[in-house]
Amino acid sequence: MTLKIGLTGNIGSGKTLISGVFSSLGIPVYHADEVSKKFLDDPKVKNEILKHFGYGILTNDHEINRRSLASIVFTDEKALLVLNSILHPRVKRDFRKWTELQINIQYVIQEAAIIFESGFRKEYDYVIHVSCPKETAIDRVVKRDKIDGHSVLRRMQFQLEDAEKSMLSDFVIRNDGSELVIPQVIAIHNQLLEIGAKRNNDVTSRTADA
Repeated sequence: MTLKIGLTGNIGSGKTLISGVFSSLGIPVYHADEVSKKFLDDPKVKNEILKHFGYGILTNDHEINRRSLASIVFTDEKALLVLNSILHPRVKRDFRKWTELQINIQYVIQEAAIIFESGFRKEYDYVIHVSCPKETAIDRVVKRDKIDGHSVLRRMQFQLEDAEKSMLSDFVIRNDGSELVIPQVIAIHNQLLEIGAKRNNDVTSRTADA
């Protein structure tokens, strides 16, 4: 059985960087946020979103303007819940299908920003949280996205605090400059390989006994 690992972290924490390190170790990584964006091009999804948010969020090419949509949902919690109710079930189903295609792999990772907030926790065997101070995260996003700090804070208001996510997670990677991240990733990677191997051995033993 393949272990399903959730990799989370608040905006600006560097979780995509960390997922890249796992990927370099040969671990398949499913990027939930990127998949969610692709679903915006699905005609059924597009119609559902337009029904709730109106045609004002369309570009001149009649595509969903992601910036316009983001400006709505990151200032209105109810709007964010509506959008998540449209996208999350589809992402969940897609992740399950994707996982089934990963053969002879001890574990896979889903990178997602709001694992705890969205109720996705039960989908995973273990969760890794990428921890980073809020001030550092804001600075990173301001430089990366060329936006102001207030805009970053508006996005953060719908995410649990870093300390709370650390407590809820099984593993924590500190990406605040106090420790090198690659050794932390490798240590967790080795633990997960051991856990996965033990689980598969147990399954094999139970099957043989039966």
